[in-house]
Amino acid sequence: MNRPDPAVQAVIDLATAAFPPLATEMTDIAEVRAFFAARPRPEVPPLPVAHVTDRDADGVPVRVYDPDVHESAPVIVFCHGGGFVLCDLDSHDDFCRSLARATGAVVVSVDYRRAPEHPFPAAPEDAYTALTWTAASHPGRRIGVAGDSAGANLATVLTLLARDRGGPEIACQALYYPMLDPTRSRPSHRENAQGLFLTADHLRWYWDGYLPDPATRTSPYAAPLAGADLSGLPPAQLVTAGFDPLRDDGLAYADALTAAGVPVTAHHHAGMFHGFLSMAGALPAAAEARETAFAALREALTAH
Repeated sequence: MNRPDPAVQAVIDLATAAFPPLATEMTDIAEVRAFFAARPRPEVPPLPVAHVTDRDADGVPVRVYDPDVHESAPVIVFCHGGGFVLCDLDSHDDFCRSLARATGAVVVSVDYRRAPEHPFPAAPEDAYTALTWTAASHPGRRIGVAGDSAGANLATVLTLLARDRGGPEIACQALYYPMLDPTRSRPSHRENAQGLFLTADHLRWYWDGYLPDPATRTSPYAAPLAGADLSGLPPAQLVTAGFDPLRDDGLAYADALTAAGVPVTAHHHAGMFHGFLSMAGALPAAAEARETAFAALREALTAH
C-alpha cells in the first residue's frame, strides 16, 4: 500500500501526537476538549486583518473578519471542522484570517453548538441562522459558504437549506475534505483507517455523537450523500486528499453534484492527508494548495 512522503508523514506524526486519543483511551467529551485546548501551539502573532470582532448573530456566536477591502466585498460564511464535536472559533482563527486576506472577503466564522450535548440538527440550524443574519447584515453582497471536514458538511447543507427555504442566495460553496457519509463504507475508509492523523475510530466516534438517532442518518441535511436532491445548488469547489479516510466521500460528492448539473471544480492532492490545508506553515505543498484553493474561491465570489 502507498504511504505518504517521509516529510509528509513526519507532519502527520506530529499532528497525531498533539491530538486526543479519541474513542480509545479517552471518551469523556470534557476531557477530550481540555486535552485539545491544552495542546502546544506555536507562539506566533496572528495574521493581521483590519477588523476582527466577535458578534451575536441572532443568538449564534460568530467571529467576523473584515479585511476592509471595499464596502461591497463578498462575504464567506465559514463553518469549522472538528467532527461536529471539537474545535471552535479559536482553533480556526488563523485559517479564517488567511481566508479573509487571500479572498478579500469578509469571513463570518460560526460558533455552532457541538455534539454530543447538541446533536443534529443543532449545528446546521445554527449555521443557517448565521447565514440569514449575514445576508441581512451585508445586503447586496455576494455570499459564499465554506468549511473544512465536518464544517464542509455544514457548508453544503447550508446550500440545501437555502434552496429549500427560499434563501438567502448563495453564490458558491467551498468544501475542504468534506465529512458527508455516516456509513463510512467507501474504500478510502479502509485504506486510510489508521496512522494518517484522522482515523476510522475518530470518524465513528464523531458520527455517533452527532447522529445518535439512527433515523437521522439518512437525512440529506445530515448526510448529503444519502440520496439527497442536489439540483439547483450553487457551483462547488472540492478539495480532497489521497491519504484521507474521507477521500472517496469527497470524490463521490463531486460526481453526484456534477450528475445533478452543478458546476464543480475539484482539486485532488494525492500525497496529502486530512486537514493538510491547516498545515501550510509546515508543508510547502500544503501552502501551495491552500493558495490555489483560496484563489479559486476568490474568483468564484467575484465572477458575475
